[in-house]
Amino acid sequence: MALKQIDGLAQLNLDELELDAITMCQEMIRIPSVNFGEGKGDEKAMADYVVAKLTEVGIAARIYEAAPGRCNVVANIPGVDLDRPGLVLHGHIDVVPANAADWSVDPFSGLIKDGMIWGRGAVDMKNMDAMILAIIRKWARSGFRPPRNLVLVFFADEEAGMTFGSRWMVKEHPEVFANCSEAISEVGGFSVTVGDGKRLYLVEAAQKGIHWMKLTANGRAGHGSMMNSENAITALSTAVAKIGAHSWPQRYTKSVKAFFAHLAKATGKPYEESDLRPLLSELGTTARMIGATLQNSANPTMLNAGYKANVIPQTASAVIDGRFLPGMEEELNATIRELIGPDIQIETVNRDIALEVEFAGPLVEAMCNAILSQDPEGLPVPYMMSGGTDNKALSDLGIEGYGFSPLKLPVDLDFMSLFHGVDERVPIEGIVFGVRVLENLLENC
Repeated sequence: MALKQIDGLAQLNLDELELDAITMCQEMIRIPSVNFGEGKGDEKAMADYVVAKLTEVGIAARIYEAAPGRCNVVANIPGVDLDRPGLVLHGHIDVVPANAADWSVDPFSGLIKDGMIWGRGAVDMKNMDAMILAIIRKWARSGFRPPRNLVLVFFADEEAGMTFGSRWMVKEHPEVFANCSEAISEVGGFSVTVGDGKRLYLVEAAQKGIHWMKLTANGRAGHGSMMNSENAITALSTAVAKIGAHSWPQRYTKSVKAFFAHLAKATGKPYEESDLRPLLSELGTTARMIGATLQNSANPTMLNAGYKANVIPQTASAVIDGRFLPGMEEELNATIRELIGPDIQIETVNRDIALEVEFAGPLVEAMCNAILSQDPEGLPVPYMMSGGTDNKALSDLGIEGYGFSPLKLPVDLDFMSLFHGVDERVPIEGIVFGVRVLENLLENC
């Protein structure tokens, strides 16, 4: 893609669609729609921005406010065939916090540097939000109508359990999603280069489930100088250490098997269904996320105990981030209970379902064709995401969701580390590729 100098800065030669997507991604990053968790967040400014951008081209949009400042935006785009089931095209407009002292740039600057847009939300997921808006705005200006009805939704609170976002919308306003059968959102359609340069495009067709649990040990309080065989911290530490050190058995779902079969073919490596782990070495840094989809997992993430150096506390607690494969929630819970023993209390902090849908049908075919329209040598493949998205909530309404926010990525970019990471950034050429692919999909699905 050709470059030219504009006001001393290297800029891409862009058409209106691409420039709109890049500009709006920058502008969105500059709106700090930070979700601090525990109900502390504010998407109002971002929601107003989305409404304004749609209003500019004559599209009516409505804000649904679940709580003060917790805003969801909905707009309807009529299709040519009004009798076909609709497609939910959704993103979230909240981001996780960013400690500016840790970053090399202002995390809310939307700065363009080294061919990338930098800032919190650049990857997760204001790039996709901008691509959606850019396409819809282009259609409105030209009078284009998509093949089927589209319901655009920009959710609040995805980064903290979806309480004020998709969960609330599904419960309180299911009519928004009436007659919709499928959904598309984040974390899919991105490239991973393997073998001798072959590009796999990972389309999310499955997600692990979530069980965040709080463990509490009760003991006998006392003076720190005395012997105490009922020390709550000792009991809790033993339980947490067992969980952290546990080796979970391999459990392969259909999406995982399909992904590794494609990976083996692309790299010329043997495919041994009894143990897929040797193939992880072909994935570079992406192996961290893909490796987590080969089994259940549970990671200790928080500890809380004590209030003074010479006081043995009566209680101690820890939080465990448990993730389970589709159909294997009970195995996760039973294993945790077995590891910690009967004396540690378990309280569910957050729990959400696992998902797995078929990597087949007209929508999947359209996604694959859209990728090939911009990268004929690319190989679209299904994969399981180790985390979760708002598609979990939509599944309660019978809506099948896929992750498809396409990006063609540099070989040496550690993409997975950018999610919630320091110096989050997205390649401009990735957005140019992505908005073209997404437009192709939406015009042909």
